[in-house]
Amino acid sequence: MAPSNAGAIPGVAMPGQLPGMPQAMPNVMPGAFPFPGSQFGAFPTVPMQAMTQQATRHARRIYVGGLPPLANEQTIAAFFSQVMAAIGGNTAGPGDAVVNVYINHEKKFAFVEMRSVEEASNAMALNGIMFEGMPVRVRRPTDYNPTLAATLGPSQPSPHLNLAAVGLTPGCSSGADGPDKLFVGGVPYYLTETQIKELLESFGPLRGFDLVKDWETGNSKGYAFCVYQDPAVTDVVCAALNGLKMGDKTLTVRRASAGSEPKADHPDVFQQAQQQIAIQKLALQAAGAGAMGFGGLMPGYTMGQAGAVTEVPTKVVSLNQLVSVDDLRDDQEYADIYDDIKEECSKFGTVTKLVIPRPEGGSEVAGLGKAFVEYSDIEGARKAKASLHQRKFAGNSVIAAYYPEDKFQRGELDG
Repeated sequence: MAPSNAGAIPGVAMPGQLPGMPQAMPNVMPGAFPFPGSQFGAFPTVPMQAMTQQATRHARRIYVGGLPPLANEQTIAAFFSQVMAAIGGNTAGPGDAVVNVYINHEKKFAFVEMRSVEEASNAMALNGIMFEGMPVRVRRPTDYNPTLAATLGPSQPSPHLNLAAVGLTPGCSSGADGPDKLFVGGVPYYLTETQIKELLESFGPLRGFDLVKDWETGNSKGYAFCVYQDPAVTDVVCAALNGLKMGDKTLTVRRASAGSEPKADHPDVFQQAQQQIAIQKLALQAAGAGAMGFGGLMPGYTMGQAGAVTEVPTKVVSLNQLVSVDDLRDDQEYADIYDDIKEECSKFGTVTKLVIPRPEGGSEVAGLGKAFVEYSDIEGARKAKASLHQRKFAGNSVIAAYYPEDKFQRGELDG
């Protein structure tokens, strides 16, 4: 038996221990500390930078919703990096602001990770920006901790961002959120974005407007969202336009937020709405029916009793989204298109005149991409409009509408 203190004598091996090997520690399993050198000195260390990135990640990420179907990690990263540079939002130096993107293709949203907390806050000003033809929502992710984030850097976008460089208005968020945001549904498909805005702006200036479009065709889906600069106008617009007849459509105008109700401090909302309708009717009578835009009403429409907007049949039909501008440049192609359209339109009545505007050098030409067909009587125009509306022509979905005869005779083809 070796003495009990033999293990402490240098160079003396314990029974079963090979000379020159480190001795075992009492009550400790061999291999419990498989690191060379001292007991703690060889533990792997985590770089301080990695620890900082992990701690700040919740404040450096943004949620991007409503993505177009063809978006991927590369296009999202490139887009937001370019946009951040364009608005002056890069505060961490030269290079791309985006360092990582996680995308959920099924639910069409992504988490975009920025280089710094300040750049993520600047990116919050991009809510509503158009990405591949669609407005996207930019929000904080659900794991965002505002109290902790406030200690890491700015939590609000810089007031010096050049949002106009990417088509945004400071504080506007493309029109979009808040209790006074309006949903406008039942909009006729053939109304242009300008015409819809003119109708809404007859009640007051807009702070934001979004017409929802089909991502494949770019055509209107028949509804929009808007916010007025003066919140007091909101309930007046709801009372005036909700239930309004526009051709075969009926407008639905209400607050977009499910729990939002008309403000209690506007008991005379309906009276104000009736006054607004009366003003529009007077403006229409003063300018002559059908000769105005939506400052009174759009061409081909008139306002009847109780403010109902009805379509006025005429002998002229405009066919919108009919042909592409490039197809009209070649003389032979133009002649073929002209003959095809005239032949098809002649099936519904006698065509007295057909006008298809063509591009002229670099100058702007009204009515490009449309055809204007004049019939000998209203019945022919009625049949053509009913049959050709939503008909496919050269891959396009045609929008047919009546057009004022007086404007057609004067050569004003802007409808």
